[in-house]
Amino acid sequence: MRRAWHNVIILVLAQALMGAQMPMIFTIGGLAGQMLSPNPCFATLAISMIVLGSALSARPLSGFMQRHGRRAGFQLAALSGMLGAGISALGLYQGSFTLYLTGSLMTGVYMSSQGFFRFAATDTAPDHFAPRAISFVMAGGLVSAFVALLLLRVTDGLSAIPFLYTYAAIMLLNLIGIGLFMALDIPKPTPKAESVTQQGRPTGEILRDPAIVVAMICAMVSYALMNLVMTSTPLAMVGCGLQQAQAGDVVFSHVLAMFIPSFFTGHLINRFGAARIVGLGLLILTGAGAVALSGVTLENFYIALILLGLGWNFGFIGATTMLARAHAPEERGRVQGINDLVVFGGVFLASLSSGGLMNCSGAIDAQTGWNAVNMAMVPFLVLAGGALIWLRMRPKAA
Repeated sequence: MRRAWHNVIILVLAQALMGAQMPMIFTIGGLAGQMLSPNPCFATLAISMIVLGSALSARPLSGFMQRHGRRAGFQLAALSGMLGAGISALGLYQGSFTLYLTGSLMTGVYMSSQGFFRFAATDTAPDHFAPRAISFVMAGGLVSAFVALLLLRVTDGLSAIPFLYTYAAIMLLNLIGIGLFMALDIPKPTPKAESVTQQGRPTGEILRDPAIVVAMICAMVSYALMNLVMTSTPLAMVGCGLQQAQAGDVVFSHVLAMFIPSFFTGHLINRFGAARIVGLGLLILTGAGAVALSGVTLENFYIALILLGLGWNFGFIGATTMLARAHAPEERGRVQGINDLVVFGGVFLASLSSGGLMNCSGAIDAQTGWNAVNMAMVPFLVLAGGALIWLRMRPKAA
C-alpha cells in the first residue's frame, strides 16, 4: 500500500500539471485552426491530429512500457509533448498550418500517455484499492482545470501572435513532467518464459471476450462524444455571439465536471458495479445533448458541458474498471494498447467530424451547426447502451 500510494501521488501530480495542456489546447485549438486554415471545414483538424497521434502511438507506447517500464514511457511521451508544443508555436509564428498540424501530431503521443496514467495507478495497487486509485488519478484533472484556466489567462495577449505564449507554457509543463516521473516507483515487467499460459490468451480470443469488447465500446463512445461536443463548443459559442473568454469559462466548468466526481466514482463502482455506473454515464450524456439542442444561451452551454463532463466521468472510468477486471495481468500490455487504439480512433473520427458538422454540413449559421453536432450523438449512444444491455442480459455462466 505504501508503494501504491506513492505512485498514485506522483500520477495525480502529473495529471494535475501536465494534464492542464489538454484543456488549454482544446480551448484554443479550434480557434487557432480557424485562423491558420485556408478552409473553415478544417478548423478542428489540429485537434484531430492530436487524437490521431494518440491513436497511432497507443500500442507502440504500451509495448515500450511493457518492455522498459512506465517511467521511461511517460518521460518519452512528455518529451514528445514538449517538442510538439514547440513546433505548434513555430507554426503560429510563421503562419504555417502544416507546421501547426505537425506539432499537434507529436502532442498526441503525450495525450496517449496520459491515458495510461489510470492504468499505471493499478500496477502496484491491491485489487480492492484499484478503483480508488484510478479515481484519485482522474481527480488530478480537477487541479489541471485550474492550472489550465490560470495559464490561459496569464498568457492571453502577451504576444501579437495569438496563443504563442500559451504553447510556451505547455512546453514548460512537459519539462516539469520529465523530472516528476523520475520519482515513479513501478517495477519493470519481469520477462517470462515463452509459454501460452504465461503470455495469456491469443489476441483473437481476447477480442472475442464480450466483457472486453463491451468495455471498449463504452469507453470509446463516452470519450468520443465528449470530444465531439467539447471541440465544437468554442466555435459554437463565438459563432453565436458569445465571447472567447466565456468559452474558456465554459470549458473550465466542463473540465471540473469531468474530474470532481472522481473523488467518489470509485466508491460508487464498488457499491453498485461498474456496468451500472457506465449506464448512468450514458444517460447523462443523453441529457447533455438534449440541453444543448434546447438553446444557445450561455446557461445552455454551461449546463450541457457540465453534464457532458459528468457523463464522461461515469462512462469512461466505469468502462476502464470493467476492462481492468476482464483480463489477466500478463495480457495487460496488449489489452490496454488495443483499448486505447480503439478509444482514440473513435475520438479522432469525432474530432475530425466536429469542424465539418459545425461549418460544412449545410449549416446556415452556428446554431444549426451546433445542433448537427449534438444530433450526431444519438446513434453512438444507442450502440453503447445496446451493447451494455446485451452484456447484462447474458447468462451468468456465459
